[in-house]
Amino acid sequence: MTIHREGFNSIAIGTLIFGAINMSVYYFFSASMMWLCNIIFVLTLALLLFLISFFRIPNRKLTINENAIIAPADGKVVVIEETTDEEYFKTKRLQVSIFMSPANVHVNRNPISGDVVYNQYHKGKYLVAWHPKSSTENERHSVVIRKNDKEILVKQIAGALAKRIVNYLQVGQKVSQAGEMGFIKFGSRVDLLLPVGTKVNVKLNQAVQGGVTVIADL
Repeated sequence: MTIHREGFNSIAIGTLIFGAINMSVYYFFSASMMWLCNIIFVLTLALLLFLISFFRIPNRKLTINENAIIAPADGKVVVIEETTDEEYFKTKRLQVSIFMSPANVHVNRNPISGDVVYNQYHKGKYLVAWHPKSSTENERHSVVIRKNDKEILVKQIAGALAKRIVNYLQVGQKVSQAGEMGFIKFGSRVDLLLPVGTKVNVKLNQAVQGGVTVIADL
């Protein structure tokens, strides 16, 4: 396991706060209330470890399959339905949505290899990520990757807690399947908009792993 670069500053600040709190508590209370010092140490250590785990990159064997669409994020499948895309395609698409809890790995990965033909950031609201309108009204970042004659739209969506979306891609860039496309801090949602009729290989409420689970056939 390694730590993602997006977490370096947050972890450094968290470590400083952890040290400052515990040094202060031990200085003022160690002589009279050692039990309080121990409780605060355990609680703050647990919070620090949770912060570190949030930015973890587990060691995984990533799936590389040119005939498959791979999960762009860890989480749970919360939507599989046809929808009308008003942003890019202007037609009906098959939407597969993955909800990311704060406990999930938050690296986002390219579902396919290909060329980036669209990349757009949208300001918006911060509705809870499972809200039906979060896909179109929340802060979000949309990317379209084209491979041969097929295009896949990946939408990083901010939630009530996740208010920082990071996207590394640019229009004209060639990307590799399962490579990093971005990062969302503190839980959110990622939508895939696929061609109608695409064979989906996951079910509602199924847990998926980013870069590993095959979402659908390409």
